[in-house]
Amino acid sequence: MFKATINVTLKKSVLDPQGKTVLHALETMGFSEAKDLRVGKYFELTIDAADNKSAQEKVKIMCDRLLINPVIEDYTFNLTETK
Repeated sequence: MFKATINVTLKKSVLDPQGKTVLHALETMGFSEAKDLRVGKYFELTIDAADNKSAQEKVKIMCDRLLINPVIEDYTFNLTETK
């Protein structure tokens, strides 16, 4: 068994209105040191796979087919073997 932690972010070329809204809210709350903010998604996935390589391949397929929109999003993930 493996645990995958998947971080999804908008591509740098994609505008992030939600991030701008949250940044503005922080500024109005007095956090003037906040200079840029982008909003993303985070997934935790437990996957049953024979080995690390197989788990990586399965997670990549899941991300590419469902969890992300490859036109506007990028992703990274880490795998940890669990018991």
